[in-house]
Amino acid sequence: MRWTEAATVARETAHAWTRDAGPGGAILLFDRNGLRAEACGGLASLELAQPFTADSVVRYASISKQFLCSLLLTGAPVGLEDTLGQHLPLHPALSGITIARALDMTAGLPDTMEALWQLGVSPTTSLDRDALLGFASALDGVNFAPGAEISYSNTGYRLVQAALEAKGINYAQTLHERFFAPLGLGITLPVDETDPVHNLAGGYWKSPRGWLRGRYGLHISASGGLAGSAKDLMAWSQALLNDTGPAAGLLARLGALRAFADGTQSGYGLGLARSPVPGLIAIGHGGSLPGFKNHMLLAPETGAGVVVLSNREDTDAHGIAMAIMAALAGTSLAPPATGVLPTGRFVADDAPVWIEHEAGIVTFLGGAETVYPAADGVEGRSVHLPIALHPVAGGIAGHIGHRPYRFHPVQPNLAAPADWAGIWVHPIHDARLTITVTNGTATLTTGVGPARITVPLDMLSPSLALAERGGGGPWRQRLALDFSGGTLGLVTNRCRMMRFIRA
Repeated sequence: MRWTEAATVARETAHAWTRDAGPGGAILLFDRNGLRAEACGGLASLELAQPFTADSVVRYASISKQFLCSLLLTGAPVGLEDTLGQHLPLHPALSGITIARALDMTAGLPDTMEALWQLGVSPTTSLDRDALLGFASALDGVNFAPGAEISYSNTGYRLVQAALEAKGINYAQTLHERFFAPLGLGITLPVDETDPVHNLAGGYWKSPRGWLRGRYGLHISASGGLAGSAKDLMAWSQALLNDTGPAAGLLARLGALRAFADGTQSGYGLGLARSPVPGLIAIGHGGSLPGFKNHMLLAPETGAGVVVLSNREDTDAHGIAMAIMAALAGTSLAPPATGVLPTGRFVADDAPVWIEHEAGIVTFLGGAETVYPAADGVEGRSVHLPIALHPVAGGIAGHIGHRPYRFHPVQPNLAAPADWAGIWVHPIHDARLTITVTNGTATLTTGVGPARITVPLDMLSPSLALAERGGGGPWRQRLALDFSGGTLGLVTNRCRMMRFIRA
């Protein structure tokens, strides 16, 4: 393994954070025996001018998922082939989904945050465990048939944690006793952003006014709640690589390839996923909360690993981790494929689905992924939003999320039909929105009081339009409105089942 070359990549990244005089992060390279290189840069706190170190604590976000799966794999009163409905009172649309599919992203479960956002509830809104669990339990549909596709969702992890707690298990305490204490780790589970966390770095995003603190009001569950340092995550990763102690037998099972209903294999396992690093089998996971971007990657065959933790929204933690692992293997990553696909917006021939391609970035229902050269087109590096596309006469074709699509360009100068206008309501969640159409131009109005907003609709097809609204922070929501079948459907990558009827 080329440790010197990999350490150079890490130090160049950390030096750039320091030169920027803003937030930063920590990068640790290690093997089964110990630390091989450390690179830290930037600030953990802009307010106090504290430097970021390997002891600085961040919110791990979705890196947390592997610990819930580890708990299930080491003995818990909830089995992977159990259904959610065996343990929780859920809407019938969700009750038959297995625990395994709820965790490997093939269940079609709508993401709770995305579903709330569609109803006009911002991620900065403060909502506790019971409110979110009640909302998730009442979701009345899935994005697709379980096992048919893959789409990232945090809902399954929230529900499985609730299933464990319904059995009397204190989730935070059990993690501490089973994993953290035996390894001497300082990882904790602060479930709300107001919980005090020792040595927690601030999370920041770059606004037009400069760096601002990220906000996230929702109760943070097993899907992304853990907080810890780079040293803590390295120690856990080494335990996985060494296959000893409380992590014995876990890495192979967490990272094992899962299968869709048709037998095709998925690269997303149980809280860990494959990354396409040339020359290596790399297994790990990333995490993102407003102002925090993290990733860990392990190479079981060589016993090497890297941890990238950052408290700045613009960090491409996955890309950094992959570049370092490629340098370790003596290979390199291909640059983005900027000229392979046609540019612009496209709609699917047979579904209320849109994509956009611009300068090597493909956006699918609002979720953006950089694409890279492939044998006959382009491909992405994400296993929970797998993209494989190629140009065809009149558009773009290929697979996204394991489903085949053919896209054609958006027709110009489409007029919004007058019959879109009116008040639309969601009968279960008592949400409402208003569509106004004037001379073929449509707008969407949502919210109440000072939170009431009106945004324009861009036509994608005679029955599909696109709206964009902010979330009070670094994230943007691009929402498709599907006017078909006499109802109004709201469609984003992680939530595709919300349907409104006329008031």
